Amino acid sequence: MPKINELYQNPEEKLKATNVRWRIFIIMLLLGAINYIDRTSLSIAMPYITEEFGIEDTRVVGAIHSAFFWAYALMQIPSGVLADKFKTRNIIAIATIAWGAFQAVAALCHGIFTLSLSRLGLGVSEAPIMPAGAKLMGTWLTPTERGRGSMLLDGGAPLGTAFGAVIIAGLIGFFGNWRMAFVIAGIGTILAGLLAWWYIRTYPNEHPKINKAELEHIEKYNLDSKKTDKKYKLSDIKPYLKQRNVLALIFGWVCYSFVFYGLMTWLPLYFQATYGFNIKSMGSAMAIIFLVCFIGQLTGGYIMDKWRNAGGKTSTVLHTMLAISAITAGVGIFLCARSDNPTMAIILLTIALFPLRWASIYWSIPSLLGAQKVAGTICGTMNFTSNLFAAILPIVIGFIVQATGNYFAAMMFFAASAIGYLICSLLINFDKQMDIYE
Repeated sequence: MPKINELYQNPEEKLKATNVRWRIFIIMLLLGAINYIDRTSLSIAMPYITEEFGIEDTRVVGAIHSAFFWAYALMQIPSGVLADKFKTRNIIAIATIAWGAFQAVAALCHGIFTLSLSRLGLGVSEAPIMPAGAKLMGTWLTPTERGRGSMLLDGGAPLGTAFGAVIIAGLIGFFGNWRMAFVIAGIGTILAGLLAWWYIRTYPNEHPKINKAELEHIEKYNLDSKKTDKKYKLSDIKPYLKQRNVLALIFGWVCYSFVFYGLMTWLPLYFQATYGFNIKSMGSAMAIIFLVCFIGQLTGGYIMDKWRNAGGKTSTVLHTMLAISAITAGVGIFLCARSDNPTMAIILLTIALFPLRWASIYWSIPSLLGAQKVAGTICGTMNFTSNLFAAILPIVIGFIVQATGNYFAAMMFFAASAIGYLICSLLINFDKQMDIYE
């Protein structure tokens, strides 16, 4: 029995595939951007919060920042299992609405403890988005589309950090306090969650807007685009931890996260302490650096897919792109730390971050290596480990800055992490499929 939308479709329209899959990933890009606007809001508001709460010790600042990462990290593996067991559409919508509520509630906090609790709630509710997005990528995109898909899925990080700096700084300046900025950001997030519920579907054959041509395109190249009755549990990850590719994936993401999250968290205070930036110049610098980072991320995804479509070997393409990403980031950060010129520091960091987010291809690697059925669990484990270390990172950096009185040693730590990201990326064997355990 044909569907109603097929009966009334013009035969010529059937020849042209719809682009429902890309609209879904544009929505995921929007959610990712809002995700990072909410995360970045604390970094931008921190100079005002430290003054209002009377915080003078950078170690306390590090502890507040780490609250989010502890919760986010500890929920990654459970979130990956949820993504493998339940409808990703439901998980994405519910998580987005919940984190919007926690973002708004932070405006009611008047102390370190309650603010930290609100960040814990934000971390728990944001945790399912990326593992669920990795599942969507495996069911909706063909293998040679997943480079662009990865960049869209994870592109919200630099985009949200860039616009978050401008939006939150602008709202703080307009209202004269950070609380209204948090409320408005929270309401916007809740509305985005409703949009996700309205448009996203877990599987292509469930979507009312997809036509036969697009569905056939997806199913022709992607055998995992249909429903499966197989359910996965937390313990399923154990045998995968014995595989070199999985370990390289996990620790490469850890090292990359040290670089990106370290800069995202500490750059506002770094610019203020090192170069004397005010809220306006700080917001502008963050916007420039992370907007270019977003452009670089999309550029990298396009190059990867184009290169592979032209016949490029997967291992050659990805090893080359990831090596450029790591080396450029490490050298740029190293040179920035040795510069006393604020303009040059912004230029160097902009260059360093342009290719950094090419690491987003990590989200598609389990699917590329034949592990789509457990991609949520593997990606959840990858993100759990990286965010567990990311939870410790603000505390460590806080101690380093407090002990040295400047940010030079912290910047050297980020540069060294880029070397770790390089080594682990090169250890991934793209010619070997992951072993699957039923």
